[in-house]
Amino acid sequence: MSYSNILLDVEDGLATITLNRPDKLNAYTTEMGEEFTAAFRALERDAKIRAIIMTGAGRAFCAGADLEHLAAHAAGKNVSKGPRLGEEDFLRKLPLEMRAARKPVLAAINGHAVGVGMTMAMPCDVRIAAEDAKLGFVFGRLGILPGLGSTHLLPQLVGMARAQELVLTAKKILGSEAAAIGLVNRAVPADQVLATTKAMAKEMAEIDPIVLAYAKKALQFGAANSMAQAMKNEQSESALLKADRDAAKAAAAKG
Repeated sequence: MSYSNILLDVEDGLATITLNRPDKLNAYTTEMGEEFTAAFRALERDAKIRAIIMTGAGRAFCAGADLEHLAAHAAGKNVSKGPRLGEEDFLRKLPLEMRAARKPVLAAINGHAVGVGMTMAMPCDVRIAAEDAKLGFVFGRLGILPGLGSTHLLPQLVGMARAQELVLTAKKILGSEAAAIGLVNRAVPADQVLATTKAMAKEMAEIDPIVLAYAKKALQFGAANSMAQAMKNEQSESALLKADRDAAKAAAAKG
């Protein structure tokens, strides 16, 4: 499948989806969202893919929604060939699919990520940012609320007090500060972001993908429930994990 707004590269089982509107700082449009969603879903179904990385072309990760696109939407116009802005699967369904993905999903935030550019990275399992990248939940300045599940994910990552500060001030912070408060896992020089992210993805790819899938699921359950419930879930999921691994080994032996 050919794309106009993203690039797709696969190497050694690692897939990289690159937002590719560098002249617009990779500003988001519904067409970009539709293409990203289609690519992500295909990669998630592909057993040869061990991890999925998202990044941006040029000097930005994603500078938010395309302002012309946003203005047309606000005026009641639909300037895209697909669904109207806000009705596409990228905003309504993909964040949940990213969280539920059986394989690791990583964001290589190579440059500025504001508005939807920041919230699209939130459902990823890992975020690596450029030290000098500006990151911000600037929705208040646009008169809208954060989306893509970020009102659930942001307090989990940085705590309610910092989440409120980031959203209610609509300020931008550097990648280095984002790492210090836990918004991103790590901040590195901009020219090392993608390489660092790929190196981490390769570490993950060395682990049995069935184990990774169960580990992601268990962590998410544990974070949303009590410790007692988490321990009970660990036991039941461990039994299912063993059964799945045994079945996979038996199938491999036959094949």
